[in-house]
Amino acid sequence: MSEDTSQDLLRLHAEDLFAEELEHLQKHDDHPRPKNWHLSPWAVSQYVLGGTLDSGFEITPKYIGNRRLVEIAISTLATDRALLLYGVPGTAKSWLAEHLAAAISGCSTLLIQGTAGTSEEQIRYGWNYAQLLAHGPSRDALVPSPLMTAMDSGQLARIEELTRIPADVQDTLITILSEKTLPIPELGTEQQASRGFNVIATANNRDKGVNELSSALKRRFNTVVLPLPSTLDQEVTIVEKRVREIGRALELPAEPPAQAEIRRVVTIFRELREGKTEDGKTKVKTPTSTLSTAEAISVMNSGLALAGHFGDGQVKALDLAGGLVGAIVKDPVQDRVVLDEYLETVVKERKDWKDLYRAFREVG
Repeated sequence: MSEDTSQDLLRLHAEDLFAEELEHLQKHDDHPRPKNWHLSPWAVSQYVLGGTLDSGFEITPKYIGNRRLVEIAISTLATDRALLLYGVPGTAKSWLAEHLAAAISGCSTLLIQGTAGTSEEQIRYGWNYAQLLAHGPSRDALVPSPLMTAMDSGQLARIEELTRIPADVQDTLITILSEKTLPIPELGTEQQASRGFNVIATANNRDKGVNELSSALKRRFNTVVLPLPSTLDQEVTIVEKRVREIGRALELPAEPPAQAEIRRVVTIFRELREGKTEDGKTKVKTPTSTLSTAEAISVMNSGLALAGHFGDGQVKALDLAGGLVGAIVKDPVQDRVVLDEYLETVVKERKDWKDLYRAFREVG
């Protein structure tokens, strides 16, 4: 990808955005590498978790969380078992999957997005009907899915929102994951998986329309549960890092938000998620929304855009209030009661949150 072209893209793939880091790690990686891996498992962990290498080169952290969980995920992909990243929405499952694919295969784009309308053909293969009608079934007429391409090239395939896919379509994966082959009965042949092939799937159990995995399919995956950030400081760090990165990428005309504002947003989310204030002294009702770290990042980015385009460039309480209401109030009846009670019993009582209380009331 040329530099001029990449500057016009709204979002770069991980392997393009962090190409310098991946290249440096590849040059200085002297650890054992599985077949067709661009980096060793050790180097993949360095890329994902970040740190300073012996050469002095700085690797930025892509995932802030439990190191052991990341190591288990990487080790799983070095075996013949597929990896399932599981957790509530907003725990960076897709983010981690993308970066693992970028580091291991040098390509994160072999992706199947799971939806209620995902068909068996999207997982296996389709047909070019013009070729099919003209010449009959042949390899030239076959259109490989991202999964089939990954099998052929020995790369990682990603399946997002696995539990959104209908159960009968999910089970298409069983033969692929257990036998490492994809039958093509129309041609009397099969696509066998090259070494290096594996699958990273993500799933959560909080969305409506979730289809449970069959026990047969579950056995083909090693499941790693990604938790929400364990501490307030850790979550603030994650939100601050991502907001700065996204703000730079979108070239928003505003100053990066002060950590104090980020801390207030994260505190609100954590207290409403956990049903109590940070000091544990006051119980609060929980809304129907998940209030994940990803949503906190979205609220901050929305505030950044408001401050840049309609304010003085500094994120203030009024810039955040609208986004907070939108994130919290998913059910206009039940969640409105939850928010009103939280405002009166918690926000209003905090002396340094008076501006935020007024902003909420102004937004309505």
